[in-house]
Amino acid sequence: IYLFHIFKPDLCQVFFIIMKKKDCFFLAKIIKKYSFKGEVLAKLDTDQPELYKELKTVFLEFNNSLIPYFVEKSNLHKSNLLRLKFEDINCEVEADMLIKKDIYLPLNLLPKLKGNSFYFHEILGFKIIDLKYGFVGEVKSVNDNSPQALFEIDNNGKEILIPINDEFIKNINRETKTISVLTPPGLIDLFID
Repeated sequence: IYLFHIFKPDLCQVFFIIMKKKDCFFLAKIIKKYSFKGEVLAKLDTDQPELYKELKTVFLEFNNSLIPYFVEKSNLHKSNLLRLKFEDINCEVEADMLIKKDIYLPLNLLPKLKGNSFYFHEILGFKIIDLKYGFVGEVKSVNDNSPQALFEIDNNGKEILIPINDEFIKNINRETKTISVLTPPGLIDLFID
């Protein structure tokens, strides 16, 4: 748990913000300064940049801690860049300290997905059911460090890897927390035998 004490003189209030990294999602990385007035450009990691053009507060990661920063103004710059001016960052020297910092937002700000679209964190603990094989196991994590993202599934202590492929995923049921897949013949048997 990260606890921050923030004093905003203009509001004459003291804020206590508790934010855990597991309760946030990565939004962007600050890549360079934009002006001599302390503005920065952040490269967004989203297919919908327009959703994030009017941010009020973000969390920047410093030494594995999430620090809140209040946004004075923000707007889109080119296709996937966000131009940000933070409160109390007013010159190039102050902006230099922010270069290469990751920007996070709370998970509740993620747009809700429907159908077979999902966020990786959302499906942890879901049961995988193969339409031909049957119950495969439970999603313990997603490996997105390989060329193709993989479901990492626990099957009674054995790890099964299934590529996250639109052709394999037939249905996601958020109510029953199940994902129905149809994998190529023999794929699951590679891990069971």
